[in-house]
Amino acid sequence: MNPIQSSLAGQHAVVTGGGSGIGAAIAETLLRAGARVTLMGRNAERLNAQREKSRAIGNVACIPVDVTQEESVANAFEKAGAVDILVSNAGQAQAAPFMHTDMSLWQRMLDVNLTGVFLCTRAVLPGMLERGHGRIVNVASTAGQIGYAYVAAYCAAKHGVIGLTRSLALEVATKGITVNAVCPGYTETELLHASLQQITSKTSRTENEARESLLRSNPQHRFVSPEQVANAVLWLCQPGSDAITGQSVSISGGEVM
Repeated sequence: MNPIQSSLAGQHAVVTGGGSGIGAAIAETLLRAGARVTLMGRNAERLNAQREKSRAIGNVACIPVDVTQEESVANAFEKAGAVDILVSNAGQAQAAPFMHTDMSLWQRMLDVNLTGVFLCTRAVLPGMLERGHGRIVNVASTAGQIGYAYVAAYCAAKHGVIGLTRSLALEVATKGITVNAVCPGYTETELLHASLQQITSKTSRTENEARESLLRSNPQHRFVSPEQVANAVLWLCQPGSDAITGQSVSISGGEVM
C-alpha cells in the first residue's frame, strides 16, 4: 500500500449525506486512504446500497440519522463511537423568489444546511478535544461565499456554515483540531439535476439550454465532479494539513476568487 493509500489508516471518519453524490464520493476517497468510514443520512435504503458498493474498497458501515433532530444525532453518534474525521455534507437546496420564501422553506433550509452541521459538530467535538486531534470539514457551497438570486434561504444557511467554521476554528486552534469548509460550485449530482428540472419547468428553455445558462458563470465552462470535491476533503484530512484551518476552499473552476 502506498503512502497516499494509507495516510488515514486507523482513523474513523463519519460522512453525513453519505448515500449518494458528493457524500458518497468523499466516503470512497477516505476509504481508499485507509480510513474506516461510517455513512450517515436519512435514507436507509440509499445508505445500505452505498455501503454494499463501497465494501470492496474498505471498512464501511452506515447509521440512519436525521441531522435536523438533536436526539437523532446524539443517538447516531453514540452508536458510531469515537470519530477522528467529521465531514458534514448533508444538505438540501430549494429555490424561490424572496417574496415567495415562506417560513417553512426558510426554516427547512436553516435546519438541514446549518443546524445539522452544528449538531453533528457538537456530537464529535468533546471526543476530539479529549484526544487532542480531529479534522472537521463542512461541505458548504459557493452559495456561502457569494449570493445567488432566488435561493436567499439556502445562501443564508451556507453563509452561516462558513461563519460557524471560522469561529470554531479559532476556538480549537491550539487543540490539535482543524475546522474547514469546502465550497463546491455547480456539481454533477442529483441536486444539480433537480435545479435543471426546475429551470426547464418554469421557463421555455430545454435542459441543454438550462445547462448552458449555468455554465456561463464558470470560467472553465464545466461543472465540478463529486470526485474533485472529495479530493479537496482528503487533502484537508491528511497529515501535513495541520496549518490549514478556518478556510473556505472554493471548488468552482474559478467562479469564486
